[in-house]
Amino acid sequence: MKKKIIPVIVALVLIILVGAIGFGRKLLDKYSYSRELADLDEYYGVTQDELAIILQDEMISDKAVLADGGVYFSLDTVHNYLNEGFYVDRSERKLLYTTANDTMEALFDAREYSDKEGSHATEYTICMERGEQLYLAADYVRQVTNYEYTPYDRHVQVYTQWGERQTMEVSKDTQVRVLGGIKSPILRELEEGETVELLEEMETWSKVKTADSIIGYVENKRLDNFNTEQEVAVTDYAADEYTSISMPGKVSLGFHAIGGEGGNTTISDMLAEGQGINVIAPTWFSLTDNEGNFRSFADAGYVQQAHNSGLQVWGVWDNFNYRNETGADVSSLEVLSSTTKRRKLAQSIIDTSAELGLEGVNIDFEGLTQECGPHYVQFLKELSVLCRGSGLILSIDNYVPFNFNNYYRLDIQGMVADYVIIMGYDEHWHGSGEPGSVASIQYVSNGLDRTLQEEQVPKEKVINAVPFYTILWKTEGTEVTDQYITLNNVADYLERVNVEPQWDENSCQNYAEWEDGNAKYQIWVEDARSIEVKLNVMKVKELGGVAVWRLGYGTPEVWALIAAYAGS
Repeated sequence: MKKKIIPVIVALVLIILVGAIGFGRKLLDKYSYSRELADLDEYYGVTQDELAIILQDEMISDKAVLADGGVYFSLDTVHNYLNEGFYVDRSERKLLYTTANDTMEALFDAREYSDKEGSHATEYTICMERGEQLYLAADYVRQVTNYEYTPYDRHVQVYTQWGERQTMEVSKDTQVRVLGGIKSPILRELEEGETVELLEEMETWSKVKTADSIIGYVENKRLDNFNTEQEVAVTDYAADEYTSISMPGKVSLGFHAIGGEGGNTTISDMLAEGQGINVIAPTWFSLTDNEGNFRSFADAGYVQQAHNSGLQVWGVWDNFNYRNETGADVSSLEVLSSTTKRRKLAQSIIDTSAELGLEGVNIDFEGLTQECGPHYVQFLKELSVLCRGSGLILSIDNYVPFNFNNYYRLDIQGMVADYVIIMGYDEHWHGSGEPGSVASIQYVSNGLDRTLQEEQVPKEKVINAVPFYTILWKTEGTEVTDQYITLNNVADYLERVNVEPQWDENSCQNYAEWEDGNAKYQIWVEDARSIEVKLNVMKVKELGGVAVWRLGYGTPEVWALIAAYAGS
């Protein structure tokens, strides 16, 4: 009997042992720390010669590359995260960067760049093409950018801002893992005494960044000695300093529309009308072709007469009058996107201004497409350098700002220009087919607020242009037509049609509507009362001045208001 029982007992014991071993293995597997190493190429999402970018404390989707012995960032990365000032002319294969007083220029694949001081050799290729993408050397970007970078095996750490950071000390040898959990793959070993930056503390694990910028997770029980440290900012970067020319007191500018050389003879009438103006801006110059040439109605005697009356003369350069007059095919994009043509235009503006003895340049480029935006901004930067070097005031005309025209870049204009003129009209315009005010007070005030927001343009640089005209709207069935009526003619017109407008608090304008046969007429009147409201808003916002479109349209009553505002 005993002999029969013993084998059974042995079998049971073996079964129990096997079960215990299996259960133990499960427990061990469950509670033991994984020694699996993370695939770092997969973790960083990089292939050969690529580097992941750690921006501050986050890994972004963009990648840097290792080439020519150094780190290179794509132009998109540079624009989005480091410095949007770099400009590329692909047709001429040039990389440009314009500062307050100079332009750095490098050809693609070159190891040198030039500026006004001459040519400068570099130990690296400044920019190179890979497919359709252009890559810029990190060291070259650093010459004009407030940032620092440190490359590692598969990633590069980039800092563009500095502040306080929280750190902790590793209290015992451990690992930093991809995720919180003992089974997560290991990014690297951590030794007792190492310091890590604490990014996010959770219940049992914390997100940290190691001294070599590896971001992962460490158990809280392995961390000790919480501390706060001040990060050390870059010390070898000097921000560009833009200087501006400001007129004493407020600018009071009258645009003088001149459609031919004979128009210069009307200056005496314009000066007699324009009470309180200290700047006259004749519309003399307009682009004539796609090579950067322009036509001129300028007259030196006109300038002398203005000077004798104590006025500055700011010549107006536009991109539309010649085209409208002649039907010529003039492409702003073709001119401004070519570095050669753009520079020709800018230098010609400076030379012409010097020959005539002008005090200022006024740029009135309208109807630009979003595609043209970056080229226009580069033109303004380059022109500003020349104006600054020549002592010329640079003023730039702009639509009332909205999201759809933000590529005119008022923020950059506010930096490079002396004055930014907001054309505070065209809320409704000739041919728009929608009756409405030319410049209601909400439209004007909100546009100025957007111009001034977050000091996009310093208030002392902002000039608001007011309209000395209104539009009479006629609606007949579904057809809407319109006609301009100048401020000095609107009262007579309303008297002739025997209509007396009523004040509209919403637009802060006198409004009238009437019917004649099947036609409905509407008019939002610009007059002394509406202009006074606009000037009061401008005074509250402490703007740099007022501009008037245009001389020849005003009344003595309105000019007295302009003079009082300019002298306040």
